[in-house]
Amino acid sequence: MLIAGFPAGAWGTNCYLVAPAAGEECVIIDPGHQAAEGVEEALKKHRLKPVAVVLTHGHIDHVASVVPVCGAHEVPAWIHPEDRYMMSDPEKALGRSIGMPLLGELTVGEPDDVRELTDGTALELAGLTFSVAHAPGHTKGSVTFRMPESADVPSVFFSGDLLFAGSIGRTDLPGGSMEDMLESLARVCLPLDDSTVVLSGHGPQTTIGQERATNPYLRQVAAGPGSADAPRRGM
Repeated sequence: MLIAGFPAGAWGTNCYLVAPAAGEECVIIDPGHQAAEGVEEALKKHRLKPVAVVLTHGHIDHVASVVPVCGAHEVPAWIHPEDRYMMSDPEKALGRSIGMPLLGELTVGEPDDVRELTDGTALELAGLTFSVAHAPGHTKGSVTFRMPESADVPSVFFSGDLLFAGSIGRTDLPGGSMEDMLESLARVCLPLDDSTVVLSGHGPQTTIGQERATNPYLRQVAAGPGSADAPRRGM
C-alpha cells in the first residue's frame, strides 16, 4: 500500500493520498488550505489517478482545496451530513472571521458531486476499504477512516482531529463538545489494536499503543468515570 502525506497551509493540516501501489487509483483525504499544489505534485510523483476525496470533518483547514481538487479530476467528495454546511459557510463553522488576508483567496462552496458518509459504512474506493466511524466532539460531523491490517502493513487509522500524538482536537468551536469527544475516544479509539498506525489531521504519526500509554485523554477515558480531568488542548 502507498500512503503519501504532507502538511499544507496556515495550520499545517495533513493531507493524505492513499493507493494500493504507485501507478494506481487513489483516494485523497482532507485536501485543506493550500493543498491543491501538493496534491498535484504527489499525483505526478506516484503516477496516481484520484477517484474520490474523503473528509474527516468540515473545518476550512481540511476542506479549502476540495473544490479545485474535485473539479480538476471530476471526482466526488464524501463528508458527514452534519458538517456539509461548512464547505459553503466556513466562518459559521468557526464562530469568527477566518482572516482572509492570512488565508489568501479561497474557493468556498461545494464541488459538483457531494456524497454523505454514515457511521459503520465500509467505503470501497480505489480497491481499498475504509471503515467509517462517526466521531463527534471536534465537530458534530467528524468521522475517522480505518483500513484493515494486510499482509505487509498494520491497520491504519486516519483520525482527523479526533486524536493527535499526545493530544486531541479542540472542542471550543461551534459544534464542539468535550463530553462527545471523550465518548468518541472511548468508543472509536480504545478498541483498536496497539499496533494500529494513527495518521492524524495535524502533527506526526503515532500508534494506538503509544497513545494508550502516554496520551492523557486516552488514559482518562480508559480509567473510566471519576478519573482526573486532562488538560484541554488541540487544533
